[in-house]
Amino acid sequence: MTKKPKETVKETVKTEATSADNGAAGVRAVDRAIAILQCFTPDQPALSVIEIQKRVGLSRPTLYRLLQTLAQRDLILAEGDPQRFRLSHGVMKLSHVWLKGLDVVALARSIVEGLRDLTGETAALFKLQEDRGICILECESRHMLSISRGVGDSSSLTRGSTGRAMLGFMEPQRQAEILSTIPRGAQRAKLEEEIKLARQRGYATSRGEIFVGAVAVSAPYFDHRGNVVGSVGIYGPSARIDEPKMLEYSKLARKAGREISTVLGFGENDLAATTDAASSRIHRHP
Repeated sequence: MTKKPKETVKETVKTEATSADNGAAGVRAVDRAIAILQCFTPDQPALSVIEIQKRVGLSRPTLYRLLQTLAQRDLILAEGDPQRFRLSHGVMKLSHVWLKGLDVVALARSIVEGLRDLTGETAALFKLQEDRGICILECESRHMLSISRGVGDSSSLTRGSTGRAMLGFMEPQRQAEILSTIPRGAQRAKLEEEIKLARQRGYATSRGEIFVGAVAVSAPYFDHRGNVVGSVGIYGPSARIDEPKMLEYSKLARKAGREISTVLGFGENDLAATTDAASSRIHRHP
């Protein structure tokens, strides 16, 4: 095997050291560019250079260089006089690729399994499809006596906690369309009251609606736009789940719903705003 001349070895070491320095500088630049992109929020979609500088703490020349690079990549758009910056269409392209790759079952599996392990009861994930809720993931209780609906099971949104958790957070028009399929009377009045309660609490409950002797509690989850797209539920026999446990499980279901919403791109602040908006609709749409 032929040995390299010493000069070549020295040159290699020098090149590697230079590459490491350049690499560190490159990582810093990427970190700073990401910090700039994260400055923009739904409340402040357009920012001046001074506003961005306060948030990222960069010198003006460095900030302008990064803004120019981001603009060349269609990630930032400069407009107006005085000049302000906002996110550009390149960000939407990246978002579209990310959304296409989302698999809610894969993303939520550990959350639903954790819910089952914490409660000891069956935990399941439901997806909204037109006017029905379809079970797309179920982690069955390890108790001898357990309740299971099975993946693929579907039911009307007007039945059970899993359906009402979705129905309660729908847009009023779509909600009204589904409710209109039920004749006016005591049954519909009862359902409307349960939907109001679900919106107020952030979760829905049911007793013996799908299975005799079963109780359930469910909470909604939302996509990146804030649309309700499903629910996560816990269900088991009433002999094992009393009122204090139902209250405890309702908190766990809501937490799981928030976590699933987050991995789907819906932030905590967005979720709070959606809940508040839904609650306010109670008075506008009695």
